[in-house]
Amino acid sequence: MAPLKTKIDVDVELLKKYDQPGPRYTSYPTAPYFHTGVGTAEYLQHIKKDDAQKPQEGLSLYFHIPFCDTLCYFCGCNMMVTRNRGKIANYLDYLIKEMELMRPHISTARKVQQLHWGGGTPTHLKPDEIRRLGFAIRDIFGFADDAELSVEIDPRELTKEHMQALREVGFNRCSMGVQDFNPQIQKAVNRIQPESITRQTVDWARELGFHSVNIDLMYGLPFQTVDSFNETLDKILDIDPDRLAVFNYAHLPQIFKHQNLIKREWLPAPEEKLKILKLTIEKLTASRYVYIGMDHFAKPDDELTLAMNEGTLYRNFQGYSTHAGLNVLAFGITSISMLSDMYVQNVKKLNDYYERIEQGQLPVFRGVILNEDDILRREVITELMCNFRLKKEKIETKYGIDFDEYFAASLQKLIPFEKDGLIELGAKVLKVTTAGRLLIRNIAMQFDAYLERKSENKPQFSRTV
Repeated sequence: MAPLKTKIDVDVELLKKYDQPGPRYTSYPTAPYFHTGVGTAEYLQHIKKDDAQKPQEGLSLYFHIPFCDTLCYFCGCNMMVTRNRGKIANYLDYLIKEMELMRPHISTARKVQQLHWGGGTPTHLKPDEIRRLGFAIRDIFGFADDAELSVEIDPRELTKEHMQALREVGFNRCSMGVQDFNPQIQKAVNRIQPESITRQTVDWARELGFHSVNIDLMYGLPFQTVDSFNETLDKILDIDPDRLAVFNYAHLPQIFKHQNLIKREWLPAPEEKLKILKLTIEKLTASRYVYIGMDHFAKPDDELTLAMNEGTLYRNFQGYSTHAGLNVLAFGITSISMLSDMYVQNVKKLNDYYERIEQGQLPVFRGVILNEDDILRREVITELMCNFRLKKEKIETKYGIDFDEYFAASLQKLIPFEKDGLIELGAKVLKVTTAGRLLIRNIAMQFDAYLERKSENKPQFSRTV
């Protein structure tokens, strides 16, 4: 596949036309459709089946560290603010016990290909706690020599010893939040993070040999304007991270009560927000960052860009990945595991988590087992979201269907997208255009069978733009 052109021009009116709530497709079916009819017994059964079918395949491990030092008002993560070090140490005890419960169910021939710590704030752990958990994971699971180990870090409470500890246990990629450098905006969202400490953290990462540094930004925050965000972008481009994620702030105070601390009248008007997005995409892509899709940008020689160009990019709950289809085993409260035909989520409360593990049970409380249609649609959606093109014959051969007949309703709904230049509907290939890549969630939604279901409790999704 020929490399995609870097520079993208953004049509604000087109973004406005398609702006609506929609899933982010870190899974299909998406998390709102998980249910309590799936539990530990089913999870172990499906682990055994996957283990038998691919006894040599690598693993992806995810660890949820839910603790933070302070509350960022924009946050939509599963987290809790605490400075109780005993509470944190106790949680690590149970993370290790959970791994020990899981280990007998996985073939020792399967090596860890990917590891990710998310949160919360993993670097709210002390350096010795990082070493303790990191080395425990290595004691329990074998690692591939070329494993990719990534961690989310917070520059605000970070020391160089934290970064050294992360490297000691093998982390080679890191991601840090910035959101915005403007002091007024930082104060409004309760995240005071001077530019100097962000630069210091990036310098430490490079000095210590991290292979890749990602920075997260957010548009749609209180008091943001095109001019103010342009200043943040200039500083970010000077810092020169390997990757960038620029997320849309979803104001959902009915779900995240602390977001009520952000007054709606402080937020930029929808038109201004779209102009900020336009500026961001055009400025970053003009600066040789490649738009990977779904808010993510990477340098032309980055592994994500190369994987996208080669058609091997993948997407899961940790975002975009270069390792397609690995089983994800997730540890800690609220974390979500992914098997070939199943997703399961752990319990959400600490006491429930501890109680299950004390009983010798994996702490699963809900999930979903995929049927044949789910698996087929997941592949279609993943292909579109990751590689922006879909070869009909490949799907037909793999699943024994006539693509145009099976997806007749979806293809009919895509006609307006074709008229707007967002896709090209060929006889053999469905291709997403450069403009369409900005609205890939909307395109994927046309293949989502769950969105058509009538329900009294409709899931609430963030807006697609």
